[in-house]
Amino acid sequence: MAIPTEHLLRKVSQGDQAAFAELFNYYKTPALKFCNSILKDEEEAENVLQEIFMKIWDRRTFLKPDHNFHSYLFTCLRNLSFDYLKKIEKNHSLRQHYLERMELSRENEKDEKELRLQFLQTAIDSLSVKRKLILMLNVEQGKSYQEIAEHLNISKNTVKNQLVKAKQFLRDRAEQAAYL
Repeated sequence: MAIPTEHLLRKVSQGDQAAFAELFNYYKTPALKFCNSILKDEEEAENVLQEIFMKIWDRRTFLKPDHNFHSYLFTCLRNLSFDYLKKIEKNHSLRQHYLERMELSRENEKDEKELRLQFLQTAIDSLSVKRKLILMLNVEQGKSYQEIAEHLNISKNTVKNQLVKAKQFLRDRAEQAAYL
């Protein structure tokens, strides 16, 4: 096939589909090679080529048959290929930034959890010996009020009252810590 002439480009600009197909077929192989040399991805090179030719068809009325179509086409291909590479790099950077933030967030959550546990342990340590023992028997060992009462030789109501007071004390301390 001969080099596309001004006459062929004029036909394309007037909406001649056969002329457009001829133009596309002429440039398809060198354009694909060119795009693939930039993108290193045959499928994406074909996508770029298709997109450029769709734009050329959509804007065919603006074609200037007396200008260098070859330079115009390859400049468009180069620019769109570079735009694609920039987009890929930006997506990679955003993904990397997101992963870094997630890792930092996990570390912060871990630090906050450790601080809460330390604070809770300090609050538990500040309970009276008897309250602390009742709380530990109930929470850590899962003993019922009755079992604790029998173990410590106190009434079931005393166990209940001591647990209520211990838990209320811990809630109050937790609220104070939330405001700090």
